[in-house]
Amino acid sequence: MKFFASCGKGLEYLLADELIALGCARATATMAGANVEGSLLDAQRAVLWSRLASRVLWPLVEFDCPDEHALYQGVSQLDWPQHLAGGDTLAVDAHVSGEGITHARYAAQRVKDAVVDVMRARTGARPDVDVEAPDLRLNLVVRKGRAVLSVDLGGGPLHRRGWRRMQGEAPLKENLAAAVLLRGGWPRVYAEGGALLDPMCGSGTLVIEAALMAADVAPGLQREGGFRPTRWRGFDAEAWKQLLDDAQAREARGRDALRPVFQGSDLDPHAIRSARENALVAGVAEAVAWKVEDIRQLAAAGDPEQLPREQSPRGLVACNPPYDARLAADPALYRALGDALKRGVPQWRASLLCGDADLAFATGLRASKKYQLFNGAIECTLIVADPIAPPQRERSSEPQALSDGAQMVANRLRKNLRKLKSWREREGVHCFRAYDADLPEYAAAIDVYETDEPVGVGSGPRTFLHVQEYAAPADIPQDVQRRRLNEALAAAREVFAVPRDQIALKTRSRGKGGSKYGQFDTRAEFIVVREGDARLRVNLFDYLDTGLFLDHRPMRLRIADEAQDARFLNLFGYTGAATVHAALGRARQTTTVDLSATYLQWCADNLKENGIGGAKHRLVQADVMEWLEHDEGEYDLVFCDPPTFSNSKRADDFDVQAAHVELLRAAVARLSREGVLYFSNNFRRFRLDEAAVAQFARCIEISRDTIPADFERDARIHRCWQLRRL
Repeated sequence: MKFFASCGKGLEYLLADELIALGCARATATMAGANVEGSLLDAQRAVLWSRLASRVLWPLVEFDCPDEHALYQGVSQLDWPQHLAGGDTLAVDAHVSGEGITHARYAAQRVKDAVVDVMRARTGARPDVDVEAPDLRLNLVVRKGRAVLSVDLGGGPLHRRGWRRMQGEAPLKENLAAAVLLRGGWPRVYAEGGALLDPMCGSGTLVIEAALMAADVAPGLQREGGFRPTRWRGFDAEAWKQLLDDAQAREARGRDALRPVFQGSDLDPHAIRSARENALVAGVAEAVAWKVEDIRQLAAAGDPEQLPREQSPRGLVACNPPYDARLAADPALYRALGDALKRGVPQWRASLLCGDADLAFATGLRASKKYQLFNGAIECTLIVADPIAPPQRERSSEPQALSDGAQMVANRLRKNLRKLKSWREREGVHCFRAYDADLPEYAAAIDVYETDEPVGVGSGPRTFLHVQEYAAPADIPQDVQRRRLNEALAAAREVFAVPRDQIALKTRSRGKGGSKYGQFDTRAEFIVVREGDARLRVNLFDYLDTGLFLDHRPMRLRIADEAQDARFLNLFGYTGAATVHAALGRARQTTTVDLSATYLQWCADNLKENGIGGAKHRLVQADVMEWLEHDEGEYDLVFCDPPTFSNSKRADDFDVQAAHVELLRAAVARLSREGVLYFSNNFRRFRLDEAAVAQFARCIEISRDTIPADFERDARIHRCWQLRRL
């Protein structure tokens, strides 16, 4: 016979392998399940033993089903007294697609009607409906005009093992937990004497599932009603009893031999209480050590108070770090998890079910394998790292000599640092441009970002480099470009003595239409830097821009100086650095307008980083031109730094050259009597329409005063004007 075993998306191939291992003749992975060839005994064995299946469906009938009348007739053809006793209860689950039948609940009702009518006509009794614990659960699938009606041999979802009594806010389904463990190679790790750790265990699903797997406990043994999952008359009760007897014997042997090598920890005491209760019901409480603990407290291997009680040089970390249905999560927490594992259990394996690829990358672990799994409707990324911290390659004790070209770049970098040293110390500059294509053949910009981390806390301040490659002339061969870029990187690494993972490189790759930027990293990693009195979050790796335009440093500091008691407006606010400076400069209120929700959230995070919040700091997601048209506020200090060009599905295209007069007219109209507007942009061919602007504002160019010392080589990096109302 052919039957179907369903599972969560992403588990199909694992499920097919498991069913073949359980004795089925054949199993072929398909969408959200496996098509299986085997006997009824094989199907019943899958109900008892499958750790991955959601349901096991044994087909009763298949027929053409263009509409609900055909559905009723097709179901009515079955001899239902052969399948269902007169006093038994019934439930129908339906899944429909196509144009003939479009409502699953109505389809289930029609199946129930057909069964009830046949039973009443044949036996004089009708079955009642029990959607929670029916004697017979049917499953209907209507697809492409064909209907398949099956018996749900498990009587309901098989992921419900029966031991869960308490759960957290987002419990992991047991069959998905089994997949995380199997992808991590847990059976082999345990067989080789290894231990298991979940440092963010929640209500304990992964730890308990691992313990039951190690104890050879059939998943169906503890399931409610597991000693008879269905009252379907075709169910082979004698064969099921033999399966149960065998499973109970294996369970007794497995529990006796179970080693206490399991540990779960979590920061939430309520979660640990839930985990203890669940482990007690599952019968594995004696094998598991639970602890209320922050992931950052995970100690180094060998500390008996921190690691599983039976020490092991190898083991598996299985974990499902937090995220929600919107994949909202804290990348810093994922980074802390990765750092803790590399510090505490560097030679173990890790199987981590992360919210998405970006969050997986944020762990900093090098994945040997990646899989896409679904936690309900949420597409997640499972990474397997083996080992967690690969041994570092031995490096020669002798420093590698720089090539002649790299040495030239290094010499120029050192010269620039000497030149900027006194200015940086005097102005307290921690983020600056150290090199800007000073040597034309080495066409790149190198910016330095020093983190604002106190000495003695963690590693103290760190230095990051942000390297942007400029477009080379078309006649320069790509291999020459790559060599020169590598020489510039080698020079930067030597001069600043930074590790490779603290260098963000933005390279250009040639494609159709000319030179363009290639792929960026997706580390979702933010660092905090200081500028004047402000602490600002920057992201060096994920975007072309970092969230902080270094050339506008003097302008932002000027805003801080002039913001006292001012009503400040930041148009095209980007990540809100100017808003933070205005707020720290004691602005009476601030308003930040940008069309991007991402940038506004970044701005909110920057304000929070400086302890700034409340109703007087307003964030507005809107098209600036449209917002100015309707806003009736009055502002004393306005900063307007628009992009050269932008397009968006939510707003009209914007071109700064074409729109600047209209933009400035609308912005100046919002100025108070003594208010001032600072307007800047970085379009190198921009020409201010002075005659048009003179009709509504007094305007003077202040570009020279806003170019900092580290950008003097490129005085055209931006232009800036001061405007006041006539």
